Amino acid sequence: MLDDLKLPPGVAGRVGHHVAGLPVRAHHHVELEVNLVVRGSATYLLGERRYRLEPGALTWLFPAQDHVLVDQSADHELWWAVFSPDLVGRVATEPAPLLDDDPAGSFSRRIPIGMARRLRVLCQEIHPAEDHVVANTGLAYLLALSWQAFQDSDDVVTGTDVHPAVRAAAQLLQTDPRAGDLPRLARTVGLSPGHLSRLFKSQTGIPLHRYRNQQRLHRFQLAYGNGEHTTALSAALSAGFGSYAQFYRVFRAETGHALIPGRPAGER
Repeated sequence: MLDDLKLPPGVAGRVGHHVAGLPVRAHHHVELEVNLVVRGSATYLLGERRYRLEPGALTWLFPAQDHVLVDQSADHELWWAVFSPDLVGRVATEPAPLLDDDPAGSFSRRIPIGMARRLRVLCQEIHPAEDHVVANTGLAYLLALSWQAFQDSDDVVTGTDVHPAVRAAAQLLQTDPRAGDLPRLARTVGLSPGHLSRLFKSQTGIPLHRYRNQQRLHRFQLAYGNGEHTTALSAALSAGFGSYAQFYRVFRAETGHALIPGRPAGER
């Protein structure tokens, strides 16, 4: 799914901080993205391959590539940055994979601890910047320094091929609230329910039923927000839950706390 990141006019990108919690759905965007894992671990589905990312992993995500986190350790933490096509065009030089929408090869490498710390500090400095000149200057430097760190490393993070049926099942669970029934999902992707369940767990690191519930929770968050425009019941049913009781059990199990009316769904 192509996302509009809604960058403010005149701003050439954005820096963000992600900690373990509810996963994001599969998406891609016209902006180039880089991720730096600073703590814990996570499993990424990137196209037809799966990557296990640990501290020091620097990963580039290109505009034509769908990507989604499918599993995270409890202490997982990463910094991410996106860069507008105009900024990439100014900073990158020919020939450079950064100018490609979907270059061939692996673009995840482990970088030295000192460089990872340097990039993390730079992200922390850019993240709150409100002045556009400061933000854009920092983003340009972050892009150049991250690419240099990537090129200087030969410690490649290798990916594992994902079975087409697993990828298809993940996409259906991400996009269709009605796709949670295992027998019907298995028929759609051409496997038996038991085979699909085992294969999904072995290739993604997360049980299929938990991944399904996490995707439902993400849809619930989008629909519910802080509860000003819809009820929790309505948002839960539209997200794919069969009842409010089912939603409540899953929400409590995944987040560790109850839903508090008037607050965003992911906030304690």
